[in-house]
Amino acid sequence: MGIKTLVIAFLLSLFSYDPAPKVILFYGDSLTAGYGLSPEEAFPALVEKKLNQQKKVARVINAGLSGETSAGGLNRLDWVIRQPIDVFVLELGANDGLRGLPLDQTKRNLQLIIDKVKAKFPNVKIIIAGMMVPPNMGPEYTANFRKIFPELAKKNNATLIPFLLQDVAGNEKLNLNDGIHPNPDGHKIVAENVVKVLEPLLK
Repeated sequence: MGIKTLVIAFLLSLFSYDPAPKVILFYGDSLTAGYGLSPEEAFPALVEKKLNQQKKVARVINAGLSGETSAGGLNRLDWVIRQPIDVFVLELGANDGLRGLPLDQTKRNLQLIIDKVKAKFPNVKIIIAGMMVPPNMGPEYTANFRKIFPELAKKNNATLIPFLLQDVAGNEKLNLNDGIHPNPDGHKIVAENVVKVLEPLLK
C-alpha cells in the first residue's frame, strides 16, 4: 500500500469518525422501570432506540426502581451516579403523592437529588418529568403537588416534561389492569413525550 493510499484512508477515517454516545440516565420509579413489562418495552429503551434511529447517538441507563419515593431516590443516588452522564432525567415524586407525604419534603428531596447530580457533573443537562396525583387526594394537595415540578425546573434551569403520562393516563387501552402503569402501547407514547423534550438537548 502506497503513501498516497494510506493518507486517503486516514482522511476517510477522520470523516467517518463516530462521536461518543451521549449518556442519558433515567432516574425514577416503576414508570421508568417499566413495571410489568420487559426492559425492552419500557420507555427509556424505546427512547434510546428512537434517538439512534434519528442519528442522535445515545446510550440510555435505566435506573428506575418500582416503589421508589423521593427519599429513597436520594438515598441511593450516590451509587447510581458513579459513571459520567450527559443528561439526567428525574422521574420521582409520584409515589410520594400517592402516599400523601408532605409536599415540602418531596420538593426538598428532589432538589437535593438535583444538587448532588450538578455537584458531581457541572455540565449535566437536567430534565424533570412532571407528574400528577388522583383527585381523591384533595384539590389543594393535588394542585400543589403538580406545581412542584415546574417550580423545580424553573429554579434549576432544567427542562420540563409538563406531564410524563400525557395522552396515556386514564386510558384503559394504554394501561395495565391496575389502571396506573402504562402497557407496551402506553410506553410508546411516553417515549414520544420524552423524545420531544430530549432531542433538542442532544444537538
